[in-house]
Amino acid sequence: MEKVKVMIVDDSKVSRTILANHLSRTNFEVVAMAKDASDALLLYKEHNPDIVTMDMNLPDSDGIECSRRIRAIDPEAKIVMISAMRDTNLVARGKEVGIGAFLQKPVSTNEIIDALMTLCQKKVSQVAMLRESYAKIFVHSLRQGIFEMLGVRVDPTLELYEKKYLDVNGIAVIIGLTGTPNGRAITYMSKDTMKNYSAKMLGTDDLTEDEIQDAVEEAANIIIGHGVSNVNDVFKDKELRITPPGTICGAGIRVASPKLTTFKLTASTDFGDICVNVGFAEGE
Repeated sequence: MEKVKVMIVDDSKVSRTILANHLSRTNFEVVAMAKDASDALLLYKEHNPDIVTMDMNLPDSDGIECSRRIRAIDPEAKIVMISAMRDTNLVARGKEVGIGAFLQKPVSTNEIIDALMTLCQKKVSQVAMLRESYAKIFVHSLRQGIFEMLGVRVDPTLELYEKKYLDVNGIAVIIGLTGTPNGRAITYMSKDTMKNYSAKMLGTDDLTEDEIQDAVEEAANIIIGHGVSNVNDVFKDKELRITPPGTICGAGIRVASPKLTTFKLTASTDFGDICVNVGFAEGE
């Protein structure tokens, strides 16, 4: 998916850095940072960003006047004001020059992304944001978990899963996601793969069926737990949590995914595919 280009305008290097860090693991790409209105105008012409974040107090102007000048260059420019001040008069003046959203410092990752998404709806769909901001974090956790537990390097694929159910032959470990966005994650693999996985994980082939299931369940718990922790690191106000895992083994297992936007992660190894089906309630 094409990145959404953002220009940050703020006289504070600290504020510019904080905003850039908020966006560094999302689908929004910071292409320019300006410390004053003069820089902002030059950089806007050079980079043609999709959206601008604007501070109110600038050394050579103010955010409203700088926004007016940018929109004189590009009447379609999308601007979010992020300032220590936010009052009725400021919002009214900002709207007159075409500022589309107003946030007050300090802002959370969730607040800034929601504001940028709202102004960039034609360019960024909700499904795309779930993919870039959440599902990709679980891809990293799947890659990291398999390497740490098995010593195997993988490059998991990620795709939108549009069916409303998941069919599994082998084992499925189901873990609920509570908080925002709520949903569930299912780690699953074939019977042969789960035997090979547990043997490699525990260093022995002499395992009972219960031990094999327990090993895969624990692995799933670790992978999804790390994914949730990483989401919480990025989105400080999400407070995402996991429920205790539930494990089903057998043939012809069907798990429904009603009202979820779901993604399939697949890690291919020499001993079989390790898959995660992760769904979020947001995006429907």
